[in-house]
Amino acid sequence: MTVAIRDGRATVKPSTGGLATGLTGPHRESGGLWFGWPGDISEATPDQRTEIEARLASDRLVPIDLDREDLERYYHGLANGVLWPLFHYHQDSIPFDREDWNRYVAVNERFAQAVAAHHQPGDLVWVHDYHLALVPAMLRARIPGARIGFFLHIPFPSSEVFRIFPWRKSLLWGLLGADLIGFHTLGYMRHFLSSLTHVLGLDTDLDEVLLESRVVRCGAFPMGIDNAAFLRLSASAPVRRESDKLRRAAAGVRMVLGVDRLDYTKGIPRRLAAFERLLESSPEYRGHVQLLQIAAPSREKTPAYASFKRRLDEQVGRINGRFGTPSWTPIRYVYRGYGVERVVAFYRAADVMLVTPLRDGMNLVAKEFVASRDDLDGVLVISEFAGASEELAEAIQINPYDIDGAAAAIRAALEMDGDERSRRMGQLRDRVLRRDVHQWVMDFLDRLAVDRRRVAERELTPIPSDLLAAAERLLVFLDYDGTLVPLVDDPGAAVLDPVLIEILGRLARRPGVDVEIVSGRTPEWLARMFATLPMGLHAEHGAWSRSPGSSEWRRNVPESAGFQGLLDRVRPVLASFARSHPGSFVEEKTTGLALHYRAAHSADAEPQAWELRRQLLDLLSNAPVSVLAGNNVIEIRPQGLHKGTIVPQVLAQAAAGAKILAIGDDRTDEDLFAALPENAITVRVGGGPTRAGWRLKGPDDVRALLAELAGWGEFGRVRSDSRRRDDELRRKDRGANSKAPVDAS
Repeated sequence: MTVAIRDGRATVKPSTGGLATGLTGPHRESGGLWFGWPGDISEATPDQRTEIEARLASDRLVPIDLDREDLERYYHGLANGVLWPLFHYHQDSIPFDREDWNRYVAVNERFAQAVAAHHQPGDLVWVHDYHLALVPAMLRARIPGARIGFFLHIPFPSSEVFRIFPWRKSLLWGLLGADLIGFHTLGYMRHFLSSLTHVLGLDTDLDEVLLESRVVRCGAFPMGIDNAAFLRLSASAPVRRESDKLRRAAAGVRMVLGVDRLDYTKGIPRRLAAFERLLESSPEYRGHVQLLQIAAPSREKTPAYASFKRRLDEQVGRINGRFGTPSWTPIRYVYRGYGVERVVAFYRAADVMLVTPLRDGMNLVAKEFVASRDDLDGVLVISEFAGASEELAEAIQINPYDIDGAAAAIRAALEMDGDERSRRMGQLRDRVLRRDVHQWVMDFLDRLAVDRRRVAERELTPIPSDLLAAAERLLVFLDYDGTLVPLVDDPGAAVLDPVLIEILGRLARRPGVDVEIVSGRTPEWLARMFATLPMGLHAEHGAWSRSPGSSEWRRNVPESAGFQGLLDRVRPVLASFARSHPGSFVEEKTTGLALHYRAAHSADAEPQAWELRRQLLDLLSNAPVSVLAGNNVIEIRPQGLHKGTIVPQVLAQAAAGAKILAIGDDRTDEDLFAALPENAITVRVGGGPTRAGWRLKGPDDVRALLAELAGWGEFGRVRSDSRRRDDELRRKDRGANSKAPVDAS
């Protein structure tokens, strides 16, 4: 609702805009609270304020007051003067003002404080759009256990564009306070995840971000409209009478329609230029077609919008002066907003609908037009840069920057025969009506409510014995480096010692227990280390597997000449880094390359390795490869190859009902944890972000746990001497086993 004080009276009316329109129905049915700015009520009397607050409260609306300085700096300055153009790729001449940013922070704090004051245990909090990007983290600080979702209703730009923003880190960390971050399209989500990597140096995994204490999920949730409302309106007698009246008034002149907010992102000037080009190139349409452009006023106090309106007025006047006649005006330009009933009448009367933004998060006008055409007529022309274009394949899609192409598309729409129009509109309606705004709300909130992938940080406490003690069958997945053996500068020295071999042997031979080693090491290394132990081996992160008791390795990923060509491109880049940082080396694997820099003790090795990974991600962004960062290692391997890929084949052979235990120490093991069933006991060794349910401090604690599972009661008496023996064995074996570099991940 929007509140205004006019002539000493308070008025309350529904807000306009896609977000407000789309969420009005779901809010009415949800029983929740909606926090927002009600409009400028600074001139309201105390009695009027009481009346306004009562009216808003009856609709479960909580007002957040903004004064004129807030509006100038927070709303017009930072939100609409900086974030809106930046996220829509209009980055030229954006004013970056520190005071605007400070006010943006302060207003976000005000919203977070208000939400926290009303929050009850079990509530879900859903924060909307770029105006409140800092609220999730601010709310997380106030209510650590809250379930918080955020949805961005505009595009998220590429990382190269986003990095222009001076307060980019603060904004990203603000969003990461949420448990679930939603976007209209997968493309926008990928841009966001890329910015997390390039700006914050965070590691992302498909749709997840692993933080120190939480897992943040991301997703694409294309927004729909209130289909039932538009179907009801389009079938109503008043709307049909109005659309018939519009057609009669057109007197045979075909209507090309545009309905937009007056915004430079909507592509209206280029749309007008395309219509002008149509009249130039096809004189037969002069006098027989008219563009009706409805432009609802928007952000009139923002200087860029006032200037934009002046240019648009001049363009309309020039085109009408060039082609107009006493009996025909090429462009009917209406600078005002209409109620939804009148807009639906326009939708039904139009021959062609133009939705041609230069960039748009979704654009619900396109879906509204489709939902209103139960006559299966009319043609939709849509920009490929509108989020909705991904769902509306049967529309005529254009590049709005291509004036000739857009003019040709309008001509094709006007000349399309009735059968083709009906076929296309029928398919569009099937898709639009299948998923409405209520389904969108349900999809997002259900995901937020039931998503169990966010795991709280756990203290370094022992795993309760009852978790494993009662298991008649036990399936154990174990990483090698950092889990069974400590990480060392020389990976060749990280060998199994007699005590650990004894523990693993007892565990693997215990009835009902199966052990699987899943490592980044090569098949040759694992075969040598585990030669006497009856357990499954999985080398190079699951590229190779060997069953217990077998000497034959089977390859799990096909060989690819194209992939080898990519490695040839990357190899010199990795070699250059290794030459510049003594102690680093490149390991050649059968399925990829690994750059190890643990022994490179120069101060700049780690930050430069991170920069190298960024470069590789850009270089290989369209290639079927993964660039993975482990513990002081960067690895290039085929896309889709990770430790989790071996889980299905192992589980297929495991005994039914077996309890599953998985232990690992770095990013590569998170893929294994993610692939396991939810009831698996997953253990992270050491610190760092994880989705695992438990933690152990280091390899010594892993040994103790495995010894307990193996039933070796005497291990407790020998454990105190194990570290001394381990150190001695490493010194003896360092020379004998360091011939070839190996993967320490």
